[in-house]
Amino acid sequence: MKKFHLEARDGKIGRPDEFYFDDRHWLVRYLVVQTGNWLFGREVLIAPGMLAGVNDKKKTVGVDLTLAQVEKSPPLETIRPASRYYEEQYYQYYGWQPYWTNDLLLTPEVRPVFPAPAEEQTPEPPDTRLRSSKEVTGCTLLAVDGEIGHVKDFIVGDKEWVIRYLEVDIGSWLTGRKVVVSPTWITAVNPQRREVSVKLTRQVIRSAPAYEPSQLISKDFELQVYKHYCGTGGRNKDEDEQ
Repeated sequence: MKKFHLEARDGKIGRPDEFYFDDRHWLVRYLVVQTGNWLFGREVLIAPGMLAGVNDKKKTVGVDLTLAQVEKSPPLETIRPASRYYEEQYYQYYGWQPYWTNDLLLTPEVRPVFPAPAEEQTPEPPDTRLRSSKEVTGCTLLAVDGEIGHVKDFIVGDKEWVIRYLEVDIGSWLTGRKVVVSPTWITAVNPQRREVSVKLTRQVIRSAPAYEPSQLISKDFELQVYKHYCGTGGRNKDEDEQ
């Protein structure tokens, strides 16, 4: 998305620089957009529900707002990501129902790729934490038996805006081998400690199908990933034989 410009009904808004997501449903809640000169470099939030279509040829994304609406939106706070107070002001300004007041936060179309293990299912808290893609990128991936690689990028569905996978670099600077991990297996995100914890062993992650960022994810690749992680249940063969 960083290569695209966001365009309002009457002009260019700017380029997305990062996004904010909640780490329970793993849904993108806002794009953080650098406005450039027209708003003196100010950053603004654009919710995915405002997006009106992608033009791959022109590298633009339509936004169903006017420049005046964007300009008058609540200015971002100094402390990031956005607080719940800021979100309330934001939704009040646009006259929308806040997403956290909706019982149907996840529709069948935007559920995670893999079914969550039963022990991982917890009630939805009243205050969903927002995370910044920037603060999570580069975090160490912490398996149940130690560190393995770091978060390189996010793979996001551009229709439902659910984070389908984290791209993880598990290779050395020479090999640079990359794999993907579904948020289903993530148990904690701790930007302060620069860690993302997963309920997987290092061997399971290390032996996952290799991911090539320059290629689109195919159904065959997703099936391989699904069989690998769900077939082991997050364990390696040695553990199963004990």
